[in-house]
Amino acid sequence: MRTLLISGGSSGIGKATVEYFARKGWMVYELSRHGVSRENVVHTDCDVTDEQSVRRAVAAVLRQTDRLDVVIANAGFGISGTIEFTATEDVRHQFDVNFFGALHLAKAVLPKLREQHGGTIIFTSSVAAILAVPYQAFYSATKAAINAMALALQNEVRDFGIHVSVLMPGDVQTGFTAARNKSAAGEDVYLSAHKAVATMEHDEQHGLCPEQMALCFWRIANKHHPAPQYVGGGSYKMLCFLDRLLPKRLVNWIEYKVYS
Repeated sequence: MRTLLISGGSSGIGKATVEYFARKGWMVYELSRHGVSRENVVHTDCDVTDEQSVRRAVAAVLRQTDRLDVVIANAGFGISGTIEFTATEDVRHQFDVNFFGALHLAKAVLPKLREQHGGTIIFTSSVAAILAVPYQAFYSATKAAINAMALALQNEVRDFGIHVSVLMPGDVQTGFTAARNKSAAGEDVYLSAHKAVATMEHDEQHGLCPEQMALCFWRIANKHHPAPQYVGGGSYKMLCFLDRLLPKRLVNWIEYKVYS
C-alpha cells in the first residue's frame, strides 16, 4: 500500500484529493485542524503555521508507516484587498499559512525522504503565481514564492532521488471563496477594487470542480519523473502559455482590462 501525506486535507481541493487517493487504495495521512479519520485515512491535528506542530504531526505519522511515497503541501487560504490598505499583519498571516506552512512540511519530511532515497513532494501553487491578480497581490506573491522554492529544492534534493513539483490550479469551485479574508479598506480610493474581487469570485464559483485537481495530483504522484510545474485545467494551460509567448506589458494590460 502506497502512502500519501497531505496538509490541508479537510476541505476543498485537499479533501477531494484525500478521498480520491483513499478510493485508489492508498493509505492517506491527513494533517489539518478539523479533519476526521475514516477508511484508509488517518487524521492528525496540525497547525501548519507552527513549525513544531508540523514536526510533531509528521513524527506521529512516521510512527505508523515506514515510508512516505508522496507528500502534498496543500494548506492555504486567500485574502483580498488593495496593496496600499491591506494591514501588514494580514499579509504576514497569508505568508505564514501559504508559504511557511508549505516550508514547514517540506523541512519535516525531507529527512525521511532522504533516508529512503526517494519520494515526491508536490506543492499546491496557483496560476496566480504566474498571472498575478490585482487586489489579490499577496496570495499571488505566496504562490510565486512557492514556485521559486520548489524549483530550487528540486536541484538540492535531486541526488537523493526525490522529486519536487508544483500544481497550479486555476479557478476551482470550493469553500475557498467564502473563506477568503476580504478587506474593503481603500475601496473609496481604488474604485475598481470591489468589481475586481467580485469578478474573481464569480470565476471561482464557475470554475473547475475539486475532483479535477485531485486527478491532477494523482497523475503527478504516479509519474516516475514528474515535471517541475503543472497547470490544472486546459484553458489555464493556454493562458500560461500565452504569458510566455506575449510581451509581459501586454499580458498585464489584458489583466487590467479583465479586472477593471
